[in-house]
Amino acid sequence: MSSGSLKTKGQSDHLAFPLSNGSVHQVSTDSQAECPQGAEDYELAVLTCVSGQTESSGERSETVFDCSANDKGECEDDTLLEHGADQAWGSGDPDRQSIPKESTFSIGIQILFPFLLAGFGMVAAGMVLDIVQHWTVFKDVTEVFILVPALLGLKGNLEMTLASRLSTAANIGQMDTGADIWRLVVGNMSLIQVQATVVGFMASVAAVVFGWVPEGHFDIHHALLLCASSVATAFIASLLLGLIMIGVIIGSRRFGINPDNVATPIAASLGDLITLALLASISTGLYEQLKDAYANPLVCVFFLAPPLWFLIARRVPSTREVLYTGWEPVIIAMAISSIGGLILDNTMTNPNFAGMAVFTPVINGVGGNLVAVQASRISTYLHMSNTPMMEPSPAGHSCPSPCHTFFSPGVNSRSARVLFLLVVPGHLVFLYTISSMQAGHTTLTSVFIGFYMAAALLQVLVLLYLADWMVHWMWRRGMDPDNFSIPYLTALGDLLGTGFLALCFHILWLIGDRDADVGD
Repeated sequence: MSSGSLKTKGQSDHLAFPLSNGSVHQVSTDSQAECPQGAEDYELAVLTCVSGQTESSGERSETVFDCSANDKGECEDDTLLEHGADQAWGSGDPDRQSIPKESTFSIGIQILFPFLLAGFGMVAAGMVLDIVQHWTVFKDVTEVFILVPALLGLKGNLEMTLASRLSTAANIGQMDTGADIWRLVVGNMSLIQVQATVVGFMASVAAVVFGWVPEGHFDIHHALLLCASSVATAFIASLLLGLIMIGVIIGSRRFGINPDNVATPIAASLGDLITLALLASISTGLYEQLKDAYANPLVCVFFLAPPLWFLIARRVPSTREVLYTGWEPVIIAMAISSIGGLILDNTMTNPNFAGMAVFTPVINGVGGNLVAVQASRISTYLHMSNTPMMEPSPAGHSCPSPCHTFFSPGVNSRSARVLFLLVVPGHLVFLYTISSMQAGHTTLTSVFIGFYMAAALLQVLVLLYLADWMVHWMWRRGMDPDNFSIPYLTALGDLLGTGFLALCFHILWLIGDRDADVGD
C-alpha cells in the first residue's frame, strides 16, 4: 500500500456516502484511522468493496481507499464530485458522464441556432396574433385576449419545466437505458397533461373574472366558450409539445449536445405558434356553435373528466411528488401571466395600439426563452455539484449582487453574459423579418426601435438577475428548481414584456411618433 492510504476492517465504524441516484453507499473505517496530513495532494478513491469472511479470522474482507489532502493538509473528496461528478459513485454505470466544461464560445454556438429558431417561431406567432385579433370571436369575446399570455405561458409552466427536468435527468445519467427513458417519458407526459388541463381551466376562470368585474356583466355562454377553448388548447398543445421535447432531449444526448442549451429554446420556438394557432382555431369553431346549448359543455366535460393521466402519473415515482406538490408554481405563474393578459386586452382593444399584437409574442418569448435556458443551466449545475439541497451552494448568495450575476468568472455568470448579449442582435433580426414581411401596424422608425430595445434589454436584465437569485434560493429551501423556477420566471417575463411594450407604445403616442400605420 502506498503512503497516504488507509485500511478499514469489518469491525470498524461505518460512514455513509450519498450517491447521485439517492441511495447511500456505506463503507467501514477504522476508528483509529486519521486522514494523513501533508503538503502533497492525495486522492480519495474506493478501490474494492467485497462482502465475505476470511477462513482464519472470520473478518469481513477489506475496503481499501486512499484519502486525499490538499496543499493545506485538509481532507478532500474526489475532485470529480467538486466539479460535477464525471462518474457517480457506486452507480455501477461507467459510462455516466457529467456536463463537459463549456467555454463562452461553445455556450454561444450551442444556444445561437435554437435561439434564432425560437425567435422565428415567435415572429410567426406574432403575425398570427396580428391577423386573428380581427376575427369575430376576438372582437365579440374580448376576454380571449386574456387567455393568450396565460396559454402561451404554458410552454414555461409545463414544456420548459419538462425540458429542464429531463435535461437534468439526461445529464446525470438517468436516461441511459430504454427502460429508464420509457419510465420517465410516460410519467412526465401524464403529469403535464394533468397540469395542462387544470391550468387551462383556471386560466379560463381568471379570464371570466377579469372580464366580468370591470364590465359588471356575466355571460354564461361566453364563460363556457372560454373554458372549452382554454382546456382543449392547453391539452392538445401540451401533448404535441411534450412529445417534441422528449425527442429533442434524446436526440441531443445522442449527438453529444447539452440539452439544457437547446431543449427550452425549441420549446419556445414551437410553443407560441402551436398554442396560438390552436386557440384561434378552436375558439372560432366553438364560437360558431355558441347557439348550441351542448357543444361547449361537452367539450369541457370531455377534457376535464377522465382521470387516466392522473392515475398514470401517480404510479411513476419520479412524477408522483410533483403531481401532489408541484401545483403552486404553475397556478401562481398562470395568475401572473393573466395579469399580463389583462394589460394586453386593455391595450389591444384600443385601435391606436393595435400594432402591439405582432411584437408581444416576440418580446415575451425572447425574454422567457433566455431566462429558461439560464435557470435550467443553474439547476443542472446544482444537481451535478456536491451540494445537498437545503444547504447553501458554493456559488450561491442569499441575495447576489448584479456584478456577481454578470461579471464573476463562474460558468453561470459566463452564460448570463452570453444570453444578455444575444438580446440586441436577436431582436434586430426578428424586427427586420417582421418589417420585410410587411406584418403588423407599426412602421419601424429609429425612435420605435430605440424604445423597443430598451424595453427588451431591461426585461432580460431583470429576468437573468432574478434567475440567479431564485434558483439558489429554492435550492437552499429544498425545492427542486427544475420544477419550480421556470414557471415563475417565464410568467414574470410575460408580465414585464407586455407591460414594458405597452409603456413604449403609450410613450411613443404621447411624444407624437404616430406613423400612418398605427391603428390602421
